Amino acid sequence: MVALSACCFGSITILVTIAQRAGAPLLTILVWRYLLGAATLALLSGGMAALATARGRRLRLLALGGGGQAVIGFTSLLALRWIPVATLVFLFYTYPSWIAVFAVVRRTERLDRTRVAALALSLAGIGLMVGAPSADTMHPAGVTLALGSALIYALYVPFIGALSEGVPARVASAWVAAGAGACFLVVGAVIAALHVASPTMIAPVTLATMTVSAQLTPVAWAATAALAVVSTAVAFILFLNGLAGIGAVRTGIISTIEPFWASLLGATVLHQRLGTETLLGGVSIALAVALLQIRQGESVTASGVDQSIS
Repeated sequence: MVALSACCFGSITILVTIAQRAGAPLLTILVWRYLLGAATLALLSGGMAALATARGRRLRLLALGGGGQAVIGFTSLLALRWIPVATLVFLFYTYPSWIAVFAVVRRTERLDRTRVAALALSLAGIGLMVGAPSADTMHPAGVTLALGSALIYALYVPFIGALSEGVPARVASAWVAAGAGACFLVVGAVIAALHVASPTMIAPVTLATMTVSAQLTPVAWAATAALAVVSTAVAFILFLNGLAGIGAVRTGIISTIEPFWASLLGATVLHQRLGTETLLGGVSIALAVALLQIRQGESVTASGVDQSIS
């Protein structure tokens, strides 16, 4: 489930690119992605009666879960003003390392040799795919935002796992998506107000183009709908279910499939170059995932659990 969720999340950049090429502003895409995703999740969970089962955690999932999603997306996207995509990927996907470090410090999970080896393989794979960032791409502001988003995400993964514990994944995901959509909707309203008040001040950072408009082309709507259903509703459900089953450290390592999947999809859909480094990086990440799965299988067998259950 975590691997499939990584593929869903890894499709985001491709779908966003398609929507933007069709004329959709970035903030518009983000708003509709989360709001339509929340509506889809609400339907899948059984409507308002099912959503009410979250009880006292509804506001926390909405505000903290959704707010966290919005902050991570905003900081990582903002970093692209100063650094290229490859550098952002290299820095952001250090988050499995941070998850492991935080888990050891908090003593919530044990970092054995198998997990260390898998973590090294996954990071080496990412390094092969995007290359070590050169000095001319290491703008301090961009690096700070990229590493900041990685650190926030590393804290967010175990946090959202604990916050959604005992709540059906579809219900928790619906509240998180609704919260993120509401955050971007508020940002859009503030930006619009700022632009009206002082358009010359906002224009240099291109915030004037980030309006929340429903006037999208059919291609942009199709890409946005795919973002809502596949990269939000389905991705969140798979991610939260998988996280509950295997823990934050293994989830973080397996999630490094995302950049490899994005590269494959980019080559197929957008006809972007798929080099030898990308393929070798993908093999390294696949080995990391396989290593974790082999170790898990040995643990389950040793504990006497019936293998036919899985």
